[in-house]
Amino acid sequence: MNLPDRAIAEGRFAGLELLASSVLLIDAGDRVRYANPAAENMLDASLKSLSCRTLKSLFSNGEELAALCEQTRAHQYSDLRQDLALDRPGRETLHVHSIASSLEGGEVLIELRENVQQLKLDREERFLDQSQANKELIRNLAHEIKNPLGGIRGAAQLLELELPPLHVSQLKEYTQVIIKEADRLQTLVDRLLAPHRKPHIVGDVNIHEVCERVRSLVLAEFPNGLAIRRDYDASIPEFRGDKEQLIQAVLNIVHNAAQALASRIAAGDAEIVLRTRVARQVTLAKVRYGLALDLHIIDNGPGIAPEIRDRIFYPLVSGRDGGSGLGLTLAQTFVQQHLGMIECESRPGLTDFRILLPLP
Repeated sequence: MNLPDRAIAEGRFAGLELLASSVLLIDAGDRVRYANPAAENMLDASLKSLSCRTLKSLFSNGEELAALCEQTRAHQYSDLRQDLALDRPGRETLHVHSIASSLEGGEVLIELRENVQQLKLDREERFLDQSQANKELIRNLAHEIKNPLGGIRGAAQLLELELPPLHVSQLKEYTQVIIKEADRLQTLVDRLLAPHRKPHIVGDVNIHEVCERVRSLVLAEFPNGLAIRRDYDASIPEFRGDKEQLIQAVLNIVHNAAQALASRIAAGDAEIVLRTRVARQVTLAKVRYGLALDLHIIDNGPGIAPEIRDRIFYPLVSGRDGGSGLGLTLAQTFVQQHLGMIECESRPGLTDFRILLPLP
């Protein structure tokens, strides 16, 4: 059977064309005879380019999928299920749940569904490793900058005292620039170091008191054109934590959202939603919790620029002119100190920051 293009495929396999999961038809020689549009998208290749390719040529470890096909043929299973990690040269590994079904003539129909949970766990592990590396970088960089800054500022002050009387008013302007810029950098360094040296004050925290405090602070700064809507689950229990740190974490995210909504605030239709829910059976940093706080901060702004979407929690990365790029980094640090994590989904018209914290 030859299937050179989509038009021919639609005849025999019309029912598979609309499936969201990826489907491959494999012949007795382990060659691809058909791939539905979802499979084309997953493998980033057209049906024409996939036709007659072997499983081993599609994946570095394609023999695992070939073995699955062979088992299905040999035992005539109605379906054989297996979780696989399929390696592609130069591409991200595909974590899939595979379902193989035996057909006539030695053909095997394979359905591949992305293993969302495994992808999430892998992403979280990379995220935590990356976060730890960022913290070490911040600490080392801040300490290296801190000492020379004091010397620069002190030298500028001494220089100012030694200026000739006739030129003091003219030259003092330059020494003041040095002093002010040194102070600005000192403030930046202090902000970088603050989360690592501030004591973790533990007490009972009501997340809705945190949200209400943040709401009042932001509305005081943006009194017109911005609505901050509450969508609370009043049944969420109190938990142990540092209330001030959590206020700062939520405030940083909400304040960023308000600044991103500048055009909508001017139009009078800017909205931020603070939504609290209880999530069940949540895995955070490889630890399973029965209950977790699920806090969403949702805005109807333009969304996060695609070029920085994967780097928004990196220090000094900002999508706004004049931004320090520290707000989300500090928010992430504070949430992680509470054994939680922050996730973000963004598209034009909707950005959703999700904070997960374990509950007792």
